[in-house]
Amino acid sequence: MKILVTGGHITPALAVIDELKNNHSLFFVGRKYALDTESKPSFEYQVIQKRKISFYHLQAGRLTRILSFRSFINFIKVPLGFFNAYKIIRETKPDIILSFGGYIGFPVSLVGYIMSIPIYIHEQTIHPGIANRITGRIAAKIFISFPETIHFFPQKKTIITGNPVRQDVLRIIEKPFQIIKKRPILYITGGSLGSHSINSHIETILPQLLKKYTVIHQTGNVEEYNDYERLKKKVSLLPKDLQENYYIAPHISEQELGFVLSISDLVISRAGANTVFELIAWKIPAVLIPLPWSSYQEQQKHALLFQSAGVAEIFDQRNNSLQLLDLIQTILGDSQKYKNNFKKLTNLFHKDAASIIKKTLENSQ
Repeated sequence: MKILVTGGHITPALAVIDELKNNHSLFFVGRKYALDTESKPSFEYQVIQKRKISFYHLQAGRLTRILSFRSFINFIKVPLGFFNAYKIIRETKPDIILSFGGYIGFPVSLVGYIMSIPIYIHEQTIHPGIANRITGRIAAKIFISFPETIHFFPQKKTIITGNPVRQDVLRIIEKPFQIIKKRPILYITGGSLGSHSINSHIETILPQLLKKYTVIHQTGNVEEYNDYERLKKKVSLLPKDLQENYYIAPHISEQELGFVLSISDLVISRAGANTVFELIAWKIPAVLIPLPWSSYQEQQKHALLFQSAGVAEIFDQRNNSLQLLDLIQTILGDSQKYKNNFKKLTNLFHKDAASIIKKTLENSQ
């Protein structure tokens, strides 16, 4: 079977791709560059290429609520996205299209539906974006991560699978750092691109953190901010005994992430769906810093779910960095209580989510 995979949420897509790739012909439609101004290949392009799956770059526009020159250019690109999607589908001739939402997945799904190709979608977040809400009307099946999401879609064709988590994340494959655990370990991440806001807060309180904790810091490597190089330079000016407690990397690979999570006592991160499901899998308390402009405040909703369960605290990125330091110390001062509370969330995590999606696609033919 030929399956075209597309959409904006690459991490759950990879989990499903890894289930499908040995038995089916796969194509991936996405962004070759993470940002229009970037010259470096995107994370999704690199990991799809690594799996030796054909990658098709789709130039498409997204509709935004803010009027600007960039939003005008995006608006012009909208019809271009549909035309490019048609060319890709005509070339690949897929039997099924599996979309993970977003402005990339929408034109591919709509054009595929017009061309009589069955559409399947996965919604990662509690509150689906407009692309998946529209596509859900024409989809053959809809897979969702959270039970709360079901009222957005026709219930008869909606399946609660949970969010697919990559198997590599659930086991220890590679050790990027040789760490002897003598003190609590913090893992700080802003996702594959990193977060300039999170990096800036950590930079402010880094000396205090390194006096008490071992810090693994995944910064991202966005050229505009140059956080990785700046933080490396800052740490080099600290006393040597503090430098030894800091492990910095622009990226943590799929094969390395399982090890990092396995040794972490606390995660400081955004509150995207991938992150929260990985935290459930490993039962790691967190300080969650929701992206303020996430669609429909989805990250705030994820963070509130975790906070109400007693496994995380929420930090507003507009607040003072010292408040972040206080939250870190609060959680690590009673970490076992936070870990024990994960039993309230175990019903959300389905280890076989990717397998359920695979079987549903295979049974459709």
